[in-house]
Amino acid sequence: MSTHFLSTIEFQMSLLLFVALAGYLLAARINQSAVIGEILVGLIIGPSFLGLITYTDFVQSLAHLGAIILLFVVGFEFKIKEVFNLRYGVIALVGVVVPWIGGYYTAKLFGYSFGNAVFVGTALTATSIAITANVLKEMNKLQTPAAQAIIGAAVIDDVLSLLALSLSNEIVFGTLSFSTILIPLIKAVLFLVIGAYLGGAVFTPLIEKIDQSSFGRKYPEFVFIFAMMLAFFYAAIAELLGLSGIVGAFLAGISFGGAMVRHGKSHKEGAEYLHIIFASIFFVSLGVLVDIKLLTLNSLVFLMVLTVVAIVTKVVGCSLPALWQGLSKRDAAIIGLGMSPRGEVAMIIGLIGLREGIINQDIYAAIIAMSLITTIFTPIVLRNWFYKESI
Repeated sequence: MSTHFLSTIEFQMSLLLFVALAGYLLAARINQSAVIGEILVGLIIGPSFLGLITYTDFVQSLAHLGAIILLFVVGFEFKIKEVFNLRYGVIALVGVVVPWIGGYYTAKLFGYSFGNAVFVGTALTATSIAITANVLKEMNKLQTPAAQAIIGAAVIDDVLSLLALSLSNEIVFGTLSFSTILIPLIKAVLFLVIGAYLGGAVFTPLIEKIDQSSFGRKYPEFVFIFAMMLAFFYAAIAELLGLSGIVGAFLAGISFGGAMVRHGKSHKEGAEYLHIIFASIFFVSLGVLVDIKLLTLNSLVFLMVLTVVAIVTKVVGCSLPALWQGLSKRDAAIIGLGMSPRGEVAMIIGLIGLREGIINQDIYAAIIAMSLITTIFTPIVLRNWFYKESI
């Protein structure tokens, strides 16, 4: 079998989907979420063990596509007022500050420099909305109060993590200013407000109008293509403003997910099928991205402590504000745990720190591994503890 054949897009795509299927089989075998099976199989076939697949640009692109489609689909389950709630902002804020402090002082305790410590703290502020959202979707729990709080707080968390990343660079390089804080925040808020308005007042009626037109009846797939185009455009604008593209896709989903399509191909049904394929590749890629061989003995000890700190600070930082707002202890704990996965968000922050020379390879490897462990830990606990009756 030639090297050329192994490197073709067709074979790589087939291999990734084969691995995703293996993830489902493993998940069924160990009675866990499909997310867990896909990540674990990705870890096995990635650089950590077998080295059959590496995190190439092609894999990265497909994974990014999967995360965007996943959050677009999740957005269908929500309404604007359910997500943009001041209460969730409080949960997100405390859930960013507490982990940052925990990460910073953990790095300092292990003797790392000020710049390294600042970046470790920033990596711990992140929340991967894609992981928890997919698990809650699997268990049909997206409409619970805890799930709504998790999703709402995670969107705001993404904005705050963006600010934390921007501030970290400015603090390390000594160029911090008032505009550094204010400008990214204004951009993010304007995007969320304008995007939500356009989705509800312009795009939803337009989708319905196209569906009811003679043109829409002649080409029923037009509505689906148009809606997906808008979803990716929202994601692109979010990326342009420094936010994660998945926030833009989620905003698109909640903004015009309620459009009623009677004659054309439903964007909801079509996006669900795309989600099945590409979200699976996204979860596999999280395992592929990790290379545990990069961990030294010192970084291994640091990783263990950092992972505990990462989980505890998110659980405490998000649970306490939830309790203060009158949620039950169970729901508060679910919110704290649901905000714990760092996933691809912390991985990206770590990569930025490595590329800019702020952190070394040891810390980068620890951040990547911590992201993976918190990503695996959360679905296991949610599924086998809080939502055991749903299995």
